[in-house]
Amino acid sequence: MGAGIRVLAALLAALAAATAGVTAQLRQDYYAAVCPDLESIVRAAVSKKVQAQPVAVGATIRLFFHDCFVEGCDASVILVSTGNNTAEKDHPSNLSLAGDGFDTVIQAKAAVDAVPACANQVSCADILALATRDVIELAGGPSYAVELGRLDGLVSMSTNVDGKLPPPSFNLDQLTSIFALNNLSQADMIALSAAHTVGFAHCSTFSDRIQPQSVDPTMNATYAEDLQAACPAGVDPNIALQLDPVTPQAFDNQYFANLVDGRGLFASDQVLFSDARSQPTVVAWAQNATAFEQAFVDAITRLGRVGVKTDPSLGDVRRDCAFLN
Repeated sequence: MGAGIRVLAALLAALAAATAGVTAQLRQDYYAAVCPDLESIVRAAVSKKVQAQPVAVGATIRLFFHDCFVEGCDASVILVSTGNNTAEKDHPSNLSLAGDGFDTVIQAKAAVDAVPACANQVSCADILALATRDVIELAGGPSYAVELGRLDGLVSMSTNVDGKLPPPSFNLDQLTSIFALNNLSQADMIALSAAHTVGFAHCSTFSDRIQPQSVDPTMNATYAEDLQAACPAGVDPNIALQLDPVTPQAFDNQYFANLVDGRGLFASDQVLFSDARSQPTVVAWAQNATAFEQAFVDAITRLGRVGVKTDPSLGDVRRDCAFLN
């Protein structure tokens, strides 16, 4: 083996070890000694929130995704802007994040901190990860073990969001590339896209697909007519429609059945079926809910590892999720 190859091999091994080290520091029992009832406390708070505001389901899942794709899963998206800094949440891509997602985390954090032993011990990033699992389960989706041990980030800048989140116009190559930047595969991307089985979207995000003289040919004609009636020209573009027209409150594989039927709301949804490369996966998961759920659990577990901070020099446990300590 030449010297150059040995150096490259050593560098690759070091990188792999570093990545494995970060993942290894996340573990399911991270808070067992200081807050053993953490998961039940968060689940009770999240359940109460969802019962009061069902829209919290989609809002919380979307918040988790937007957080992890910018600076990693560190709750930086929850921080508010200050006089000298515009935070992530005020970036144009995040302005449509529903307040109920933020409130779900804030309410769960308050419940955790109300227990003396747990007070100021659990990061907002971990609470968001747990809350995401819980809203999915409450909506009928799969339950899964959540890895814990993330610290809350110390930086939140609007400029850091640029180019990090996929717009609803992306094609398959663009989607695959932006997920690959976060060590997520095309299959992970397809599975995570199924989060659009719950939640809402504003007319402005898909209006270009339903123009009367140029309806997107990949869209079901009847569905297009329904959308035109709900979002006619001149209507407030902030009017929101359900992403899943069939089972809007349920976290299920109906998302994929919708794509097969041409009822994907965003271009970035429907392309998963219209592109021959991803179509077999969509068809398979439309037909097999169990296979989809396993793929989703694997994918969201990997998503939860993106850019995590475990070094105290890079993060801490925020006393208030919206403000730095």
